[in-house]
Formats: sequence, C-alpha cells, structure tokens
Amino acid sequence: MTKIAIIGAAGRMGQALVRCSHQGKDLQLVGAVEQAGCPLAGKDAGLVAGVGEIGLKIGTDLAAAVQAAEAVIDFSFHEAVPQTVRIAAQFGKAVVIGATGLNADERAAVERAAKSVPVVWAPNMSLGVNLLFALVEQAAATLGLDYDVEITEAHHRYKKDAPSGTALRLGEKVAAGRGQNFKDVAVYGREGLSGERPRGQIGIHALRAADIIGDHTVLFATEGERVEISHRATSRDAFAKGALRAAAWVVGRKPGFYDMQDVLFHGNRA
Repeated sequence: MTKIAIIGAAGRMGQALVRCSHQGKDLQLVGAVEQAGCPLAGKDAGLVAGVGEIGLKIGTDLAAAVQAAEAVIDFSFHEAVPQTVRIAAQFGKAVVIGATGLNADERAAVERAAKSVPVVWAPNMSLGVNLLFALVEQAAATLGLDYDVEITEAHHRYKKDAPSGTALRLGEKVAAGRGQNFKDVAVYGREGLSGERPRGQIGIHALRAADIIGDHTVLFATEGERVEISHRATSRDAFAKGALRAAAWVVGRKPGFYDMQDVLFHGNRA
C-alpha cells in the first residue's frame, strides 16, 4: 500500500483526490496540507471532501506530511510548487505535480528536484486527455501544414491561469507532428486588425465560465472540410484517478522526469 500526501487538499482537485483515494484499496492517505490561514485547516479531510470522517485533519505542516508519505501529490497553486518539491527532495520522496501555470523560476525548482527524486509532471492526468495528445500529434503529422489548427479550451471561472496547461501541451503536440517549433507559431487569441492568418500558425483560445470542469478541442480545417478532436471532462475524478495512479506508479523509480505516457504505457521499473 502506497502512502500519499495531498498538497492543496481543500481545493477542488484536492477534495477529488481525497475522495478517490478513500475509494481505492492500494493507497493510504497520510497527509492533507493547505496553506496557513486556510479556513478549512484543522477540519477532517474526509468531511471536507464529502466522504465522511477519515481521521485525518487538513494541516499546514508541509514537512511533516511529506516525511510521512512515500509520494506527494501537489494540485495547489503554482507559487507553492517550489517549496513542495524542495522538501520532497530533502526527504527523498516521489512527487506528482498537477499544478499548472508555473513560471521559469518555478519550473527550474522542479528540474532541480528531479535530479534527486522521481517526478511525474503532466498538464493533465486523465487517461482520455493523454490519448488525445497522441491522436492530435498523429493527425497533425498526417494532415500537415495545409490544415489550419485552432485550439480552444474552457474552464470554470475560478481557474487562475490561461491558457490551460493541457491546451499548451496540445499545441506542442501539433507542432511536433508538423515538425515546427511551437513557440515560433503559437498565437494566443486575436483582436483588431490581426491580418491574414499565416500558414502553419497554431491559434490557442481560452474560455472561462461558470463551473466548466475542462473542455479541449483541436480543430483542423482546410478548404472544404474540418476535423475536430475533443475531450470533455464531466468530473474531476478523471484527473484525480490518474494522479493517484501516477503516485502509486512513481514510487521506487529512478530520479528524473516522467509524464502520464510513462505511467500508462511503461509498467516496468526504470
């Protein structure tokens, strides 16, 4: 049984992780952490997640939770990730990162940690989305530059970063399939006299509304036809179950970076 700690346990994804870990048989939740001042700190994590009392309170002592666990799952805000990975590396614990929107300094902190502990870092943990990545890259390679590509994503009004990490990864997959450098061809929204659409451009657009959990669509369009590949999440449990699977998988791996493709398709120990 793998012992896990959840960072950001009172958030939407944190609650889903607590709920899904409670349903599983191979994981033991030993830590649930929130930032100091969180109004839910001190409450039973199971009660907050809606599964009843589980005998584990949401705390604010990150080091204690990490030390008690074998794997740490962080779905908190991007600014908190460097501290999580630093402490995880200090105690030699595996890490699963689901937080998105990391800046250059925060990404560098994760890279430093991955030199000493295994890190699963993916913009989206769901099985369906990771299948979408593969399909989109294949479609881009097959259709080529004769098809315009536009990526749209929609999330709830509370999401703090835009575009989503999943949309960016989709753009990277399109670029990889067409042999492009994503940063050279990406454009984020359009306004005013944007001019004629350049050949090979990849457009990315973010929508924020109500309680949308996560919708992503990649549009391939040429004269006379359109192909759309979409994924729509109807429950955060899809992401939570993937992250929990990653946590069970990553314990015991060699230090370094892994993604959900490794988790899903590479079962043997590194």
